[in-house]
Amino acid sequence: MSAITTVIFDMFNTIAQDGTDLWRRTFEAIIEEQQLDTTPEELRHAWDYGAGNFRDRRTAPGAVFESYLDGWAHAFAAAFEELNLKGDARAASQKSIDDLGTRPLYPEAVEALSTLSRTRRLAVISNADDAYLNPVVARIPVRMRAVISSEALRCYKPDRRLFDAAVNRLGVHPSECAYVGDRQFEDVMGSRSVGMSAIWINRSGAAMDPDLPVPDAEIRDLLDLSTVLAKLG
Repeated sequence: MSAITTVIFDMFNTIAQDGTDLWRRTFEAIIEEQQLDTTPEELRHAWDYGAGNFRDRRTAPGAVFESYLDGWAHAFAAAFEELNLKGDARAASQKSIDDLGTRPLYPEAVEALSTLSRTRRLAVISNADDAYLNPVVARIPVRMRAVISSEALRCYKPDRRLFDAAVNRLGVHPSECAYVGDRQFEDVMGSRSVGMSAIWINRSGAAMDPDLPVPDAEIRDLLDLSTVLAKLG
C-alpha cells in the first residue's frame, strides 16, 4: 500500500459542527423573523420530509442539479404548505445557508489539522453550496490545498467526479489519499469508488450499515487520525 501523503476531509459533522441544537436555533430565528405560528420542532419535522426528498433526488440517476439553496427552499415551501403557514420559503432557506456559514469547528479540529499539515497535504470535498462552505474554510488556520464543493462541480457525493477532481487538482494518485467523513453512503462509498482509503468519523458510535461499503478505519474524533494514518500507510 502507498504511504498516505494526502488527507481529504468532508466538512460538516467532520471538521465543523452541525448538530441538532444548532439547527434548532436556525428554526427559532426563522419563526421569529417571519412571525410564524409554529414551534421549531413542528417546523423541523415538516421540513425534514422535503429535505429528505431533496437528498434522494440529488443522487438519483440522471438527476438535474439543485443547489442547497434551491433544494431547501422547496423543502420549506412544502413545510409551510403542510403547516398552513404563509412563510417565505426562499428567505428561510437563505437563513439556513447564512447560519451554516457560522458553524463552529470541533474543539479538537485545529490541533489535529495543524499536526497533520506538517507532514501531509490537506483538502476538502463537501456536499455544500460555496456560500456557506467557504466562510467555514476561511476560519480554519491551516492551508487546504484544494476545496471542492458540490455546487462547483454540480454533483453530489458519492459521485466520483468530486473525488476525481480532488486528485487531479492535487496531482496525487488515489492510493496516496485518505478521505475522512461522517457518512458511509456519501463519504465511504464515494472515496472507495476511486481507490482512496476511507476513514469513517463516527462521533456518535452509530452502528455500521452492513449494506454499505466498510471503511478502512473508524475513528471517534480527529485526534485519532495520526495513529490510523500510520497504520494505513
